[in-house]
Amino acid sequence: MSNASGIGPPVGRRWAIIFVGFAIAVSARLLPVPTTIAMMGEAVLTSEGLAARGILLFTLLLWLTEALPFHITGLVAVVLMAVFRIESFASIISIGFGNHIVAFFIGVLVLSSFITRSGLGNRISVFLLSKTGNSTAGILFGFISVGALISMWITDVAVAAMLMPLGVTILKDEGIKPLESNFGKALMISCAWGPIIGGIMTPAGAGPNPIAIGFLADMVGVELTFLGWMLYGVPAGLLIVVPVWLVLIVMFRPEITHLRKTRDEMHDEYRRLPRMEREEKVTLWLFLLTVALWLGSPLFESLLDISIPISMPVLLTASIFFFPGVSKTSWKSVEQDVSWSSIVLILSGISLGMMLYQTGAAEWLAVATLGGIAELHPYLLVLLVVLIVSFIKIFLSSNTVTATIMIPIMITLAGAVGLDALSVTMPAAITASMAFIMVTSSPTNVIPYTAGYFSIRDFAVGGAVVSAVIAPIVAAVIYAVGILTGLY
Repeated sequence: MSNASGIGPPVGRRWAIIFVGFAIAVSARLLPVPTTIAMMGEAVLTSEGLAARGILLFTLLLWLTEALPFHITGLVAVVLMAVFRIESFASIISIGFGNHIVAFFIGVLVLSSFITRSGLGNRISVFLLSKTGNSTAGILFGFISVGALISMWITDVAVAAMLMPLGVTILKDEGIKPLESNFGKALMISCAWGPIIGGIMTPAGAGPNPIAIGFLADMVGVELTFLGWMLYGVPAGLLIVVPVWLVLIVMFRPEITHLRKTRDEMHDEYRRLPRMEREEKVTLWLFLLTVALWLGSPLFESLLDISIPISMPVLLTASIFFFPGVSKTSWKSVEQDVSWSSIVLILSGISLGMMLYQTGAAEWLAVATLGGIAELHPYLLVLLVVLIVSFIKIFLSSNTVTATIMIPIMITLAGAVGLDALSVTMPAAITASMAFIMVTSSPTNVIPYTAGYFSIRDFAVGGAVVSAVIAPIVAAVIYAVGILTGLY
């Protein structure tokens, strides 16, 4: 996500921030570091590691202040890594921009575009919400549940974009004005929180998930499958639906218990939807094929004797849409829904993360900040990781940025203290997608915020309570699954 708030520092201040950031990067590269600091146990900060650390500080400063759009900051960091001679420019680019994760994101965004444009997403949403009845508590639960279920399979941003208009329609029908109703606040916030929950359940749900999978494969050779992720993500997501709903009702207790619209009228809205046309049917079948290929990848790998990464199924099905006679939607239309800035941010972030790892800077940072983590009980270890990443997300205004910085550090930390890489990476990766506190952490939050029914403070206060409530639950799920799989 890039500058979601749309508000950045004045031009002069932005130039000052860029200058200060560059000065920090140069100083970190040139100034000597005392041996007691450069050596943290077996972790040694080399000259290349110093350069990588300096560029990380430069990048973090610009990301925190939004002096440049997030993805442009990522590109500048890639150039600086070559200028500081950490690695050749071609190698740095190939590590990030040559990663198959780019294919995964393009495929998921194309699939999301067709689901939205064909009307299939709206049909599914209206159908599920027609089952909630007309009580305001039931409607809030419906929005959270529907958002979570759909966001398992397509990007959470698209799901928020589907739910927000439905919510606004309900509020306008009830005559509810922006910022004047607890129900209005709760309903719009549920349009974000539901998709966020679904976003942690599968690799397709949110951007940080495949980033973590890519780092695990590139750094330590751990191939986490689609089902492997779901083993942790699905129970964690399902078990926090009710707590999130309860917090929403407690924090924003609706001033009305039922809508003026009856249950039968809500059922009629679904019945009045037009019959499913060919475009919707094609989208539905290709969506189901994508899910089947994701879930059946281990079987197909054994039958075909090839490796099938998570990017391959969705890239195939996304391409089929454009085969002759399959769909009437043109690539030019779909292209408008593909967030190229997000893709650039992710790929430049992978380059930065891998350079931190290869130079030893990530290991030094991990040992310096979290070196004693291995001595904790496994559950407390998982809970600590969840809380740390939740806290850091407050300052790193992007899920993708959080994953880019934290995942390489967590993977390296595991190796440095003798833990399985998944033991700290899974809680960090899942938490990186849980953007409950800051509106600016994800476009998923920005979309319902633009409707004007809740303030940034409303979202942050409610999100802080939610994060505190669900952190022990998410940690317990990851720990329990880890015990069953021999991870802990």
